[in-house]
Amino acid sequence: MKRVDDFRLRLGSHELVPIMVGGMGVDISTSSLAIEAARLGGIGHISDAMIHTVTDRRFHTHYIKDRLKQYKGNVGNPDKSAAQFDLGLLAEATRLHIGQTMEAKRGPGLIFVNCMEKLTMNNPRETLRVRLRAAMDAGIDGITLAAGLHLGSFALIQDHPRFHDVKLGIIVSSLRALQLFLKKNARSGRMPDYIVVEGPLAGGHLGFGADWAKYDLATILAEIRHWRDIEKLDIPLIPAGGIFTGSDAAAFLEQGAAAVQVATRFTVTRECGLPDEVKQAYFQATPEQIEVNNVSPTGYPMRMIRNCPAVGNGVRPNCEAFGYLLDASGHCQYVEAYYRELAGLAEGQKPKVRDKTCLCTHMRNFDCWTCGHYTFRLKETSRQDADGNYRLLSVEHVFRDYQYSTDGRIELPDLE
Repeated sequence: MKRVDDFRLRLGSHELVPIMVGGMGVDISTSSLAIEAARLGGIGHISDAMIHTVTDRRFHTHYIKDRLKQYKGNVGNPDKSAAQFDLGLLAEATRLHIGQTMEAKRGPGLIFVNCMEKLTMNNPRETLRVRLRAAMDAGIDGITLAAGLHLGSFALIQDHPRFHDVKLGIIVSSLRALQLFLKKNARSGRMPDYIVVEGPLAGGHLGFGADWAKYDLATILAEIRHWRDIEKLDIPLIPAGGIFTGSDAAAFLEQGAAAVQVATRFTVTRECGLPDEVKQAYFQATPEQIEVNNVSPTGYPMRMIRNCPAVGNGVRPNCEAFGYLLDASGHCQYVEAYYRELAGLAEGQKPKVRDKTCLCTHMRNFDCWTCGHYTFRLKETSRQDADGNYRLLSVEHVFRDYQYSTDGRIELPDLE
C-alpha cells in the first residue's frame, strides 16, 4: 500500500504534501497549528469564527469589552436587533489575526482561513463581505467557505484585486449542493480551486440530517468525482471526516482524491488552542459519549461529546458582547429557547435549556466540545502517564504519522 507521501497536491503553482488540517473555531486551530502544517509542506487552516474574541485573547485588544459597554442597557431585553457589529472593527480584527499569522508563516505550505456562512452577526451579507475581503487584504493564501451553501459568496469579492489570486474552496456534503453552488456562481467567471467533500463522520456542524448514518464518505466522493469527470471539470477533490490514519488517507488518494482534510487528531496537540484539561477529556472520551444532536442554534446537526458543560446549560444570552449567530432580524434560536424557559420560573431561579445551547458563550469558554466521530480513538495515538493523563503530541508528530504511516499503524510518541 502506498503512503500519503507518495502523492502530491497541486494547486496552481504550488506542489504540496496532500494533507490539509481543518479550520476548527474558536481558535482551536490556532495560528501556531496552521503555521506548523504549512512549514511541513501541507495546508493549515485558521478560523475567523468569533474573530473579536480571538484577537482580544491573542493581541490584548478590547473589542468584546467595548461592545458590551456600548449595548449594556440591552442585556435583559429579548430583542437583540439593536446589537449591531461595527463593520470597520470587524475588518480591523480580521486583518490583525490573519495578518499576524501570515507574517509568521514559514515553509513551502499554505495557510487558509475557514469562513462560516452561518456566523450571521445580525447582518449576514455585509459581515460576510467584510470578513472575506479583509482576509484577502491581510494576505491569506486561501479561503474555505463553510457552514452553508455560499451561493452568493463569490459575488461579494469578485471585484477584489486578489479574486483570481487567492485560492477559493467550498465544503459540500452532496453532489446536489455542489451543483447548486456552481450554477449560482457561474456568472463570476471563477471556479473553486478545490472542493472539500465532507462526510457524516466529521466533527462540529454536519451537512446531513438525522439520517446521517445512512451516508458514506467514499460513496459521496465517488459520485461527485464521476460527475466532475463527465463535466470535464479540473477541480481537486479533498475528502474529510473520519480519516483517522495515514492508511485511511492513502486509500482515498489511491482512489483519486487530490488530498485529505483531517482535524480530530490535531485537537490533542500542544499547538491546539483547547485548554489541556479539555484535551484530556477528548483523550478520555468513550464511543458512547460521542453523539450527534440538534442543540446548535444554526439549524445544523452537530457532533459533540455529550457530557461537555455546554449541554443543558442555561447561560443567559450575551448577544451584547458576542451575538455572532443573530440573524438579520436579531433572532437566535437559543435566545428564544432561553426566554421561553425563563418565563416559567420563579425569580432567581436559573433556567435549564436542553434543546439549544449558546454557542457564542460556550465556544468562547471551550465548554462546547465538538468532535469527530473517532475522537474516542485518540487514546490509541498517545501514551498514558502514571497520573492517568495522556501525553500531548506535537503537530509535526501527527502530520508526519499521516504522511508516512502504512498498514493502519499509528506512531506513538517517544517513551521519554
